[in-house]
Amino acid sequence: MRIKAVSRDTGLSPRKVRLLIDMVRGKKVEDALNILRFSLSPQARIVAKAVKSATANAENNFHMDSAELKVVTIYADEAKGLKRSRAAARGRAARFNRRSSHITVIVAEQEA
Repeated sequence: MRIKAVSRDTGLSPRKVRLLIDMVRGKKVEDALNILRFSLSPQARIVAKAVKSATANAENNFHMDSAELKVVTIYADEAKGLKRSRAAARGRAARFNRRSSHITVIVAEQEA
């Protein structure tokens, strides 16, 4: 059985989050959390929170053992961004996008 958790509007760029997500895809939950704990990226904390949420959903709602859970699928989709501006040359304003993402984590029990 696959259990899902979604972290919406994280305020993190999907491009930066995907670098972390690729490191934990397919790993056991325990190993994935260790990788994220010792990662130097500040975004790792929010990705770890999403993984912990999916694990908690599996434990509490479906009475699964967390030691046997595996990160089956994890991905980051682009969310609605904020359009901002900053000062540019010759008194003009340059527009830039402050990107955001939705992080989806799906965990399942490992097959013996």
